[in-house]
This record gives sequence, structure tokens and C-alpha cells, in this order.
Amino acid sequence: MSKPLVDPSQWPVDSIAGEAAVLLERLAPAWLRQRFAEPPAWTPELPDESARFPHPTAAAVLVPLVLREEGLSLLLTQRTAHLNDHAGQIAFPGGRAEPGDGSPIETALRETEEEIGLARRHIEVIGHLPDYLTGTGYRVTPVVGLVLPPFELRADPGEVAEIFEVPLAFLMDGLNHRRLSAELPSGRRSFYAMPYEERFIWGATAGMLRNLFHFLRA
Repeated sequence: MSKPLVDPSQWPVDSIAGEAAVLLERLAPAWLRQRFAEPPAWTPELPDESARFPHPTAAAVLVPLVLREEGLSLLLTQRTAHLNDHAGQIAFPGGRAEPGDGSPIETALRETEEEIGLARRHIEVIGHLPDYLTGTGYRVTPVVGLVLPPFELRADPGEVAEIFEVPLAFLMDGLNHRRLSAELPSGRRSFYAMPYEERFIWGATAGMLRNLFHFLRA
């Protein structure tokens, strides 16, 4: 039996983050390569889950920035409804580290190929963002990569219900970032959300995107 899905789209909006959008010239491959090669001083927004999860499970995700003629887009997945963690949520491709993985990069690339069939030959890894501790006890390393079309995708039906893209410029605009809060069994929790058309991007995925946003604006 599928677990009931949390519907955060019904939660009240506490505030709009509202910061100015990342300049469009910064949303270009050459600029992004340089930014990750020479990162500035900046302060990430990280949830404090260390008390709840003193020994989190290592994981990594790929933040896949697809080179489209109209500009970069972010490739995301919608998870299937029967999974134990983050069922039905929008997520980056990725997952928990395995003993044979030599690094978070290897975890992200392996999991991406397994989940959505995106071969690593299409991916240029340009850097990573700070580890993000999720409310389900994972310490996630977001690995950022540029993805060169054309490529083929094949969703693992056991994990991925759908694969889609969102314009990076939309996600890198603080006017599109909402702050929500709700009473959950674990207590009152606050989350970021970035609704796009019929998609509702929230939780850890939105939190990691907020850190990409801060990193590019710094």
C-alpha cells in the first residue's frame, strides 16, 4: 500500500524571500565554471538537524544544468509514490552512497545513470555545494554538472515517476522562493518552496537550490 503523500502546496505561505534574481550573464556555462573554480566567500542556509541525526547516511545528488539554446534548464525528477523516503516529491537524481563509491561525485553519477539513464559522458562536473542534512537523516552532497544534449533518458519505474526540466532563471529569482511552515509529527517545520506551473518544488530540493542561488549571487 502506498504511503499517503504530504501536500505542502496547501500549507500557508509565511513569506516570499524576494531577493533580486541572479544576473542572466551569470547563468552561462563559462561563468559557472569560473565561479566554481574560484568560489567567493558566502554563507549557505543549512537546516540544523544534527541533534536529530548525529550519524546521518551519506548520499549525493546531481544538480544537472542542461545546455539548451534558450538558456540553461534544471533537470528534475518526481519520485514514485511508494518509496519510503520523500515519496512523490520532486528531487534531484541521486541517492545513498555505496561502499564502492570513491567520492560523492561517483555516487551522484552512478545514481543518476541508474535512476534516469543519463550517461556520465554527457555530464561535465564543475563543482559541488555544501552538504545538506535532510529531515530524513541523509547528509547529501549536491554535485553540480553541465549536461550536453542530445542525450537519452530512461526512468527507473521503481523510483522515478517522471523526468522534467525547469528554466534555471526562474529558480534563481528570489521572487519565486516561498517560505512555508506546518505542524508535522516531528514538530513545527519550515520549508522553502518554488512552485513552477503544475510542479511544487519544496523541502530539501528547494533548500539546496536556495544555496545555489546564494552561491551564484555572492
